[in-house]
Amino acid sequence: MDFLISPAFAETAASAGSPGLLDFAFPIILLVLFYVMLIRPQQKRAKAHRNMQQSLAKGDEVVTDGGLMGKINEINDNAISLQIAETVEVKVRRESINSVLPKGTLKKL
Repeated sequence: MDFLISPAFAETAASAGSPGLLDFAFPIILLVLFYVMLIRPQQKRAKAHRNMQQSLAKGDEVVTDGGLMGKINEINDNAISLQIAETVEVKVRRESINSVLPKGTLKKL
């Protein structure tokens, strides 16, 4: 039956030692790389977005998540009134503001 199943040999005592330092270092290095390349940059972007939303002021030109571009007329705790045309005003949630445009951008469009 040896031609179907190769015989198993016991390991020698020297090669069956405790796991090496490299066995433990690899998962730790992998976690550190995961943190540095994925988690940390996302935290920085989220912090910058929160700071941008906190610094919104009347007269800023903004873009919402839905793509509306307008000028801020009024700011409340949770809602912002945007003027998107001469006589058209809409209310959007403060969290839906995606970015602040440079002054005069809306007039150029």
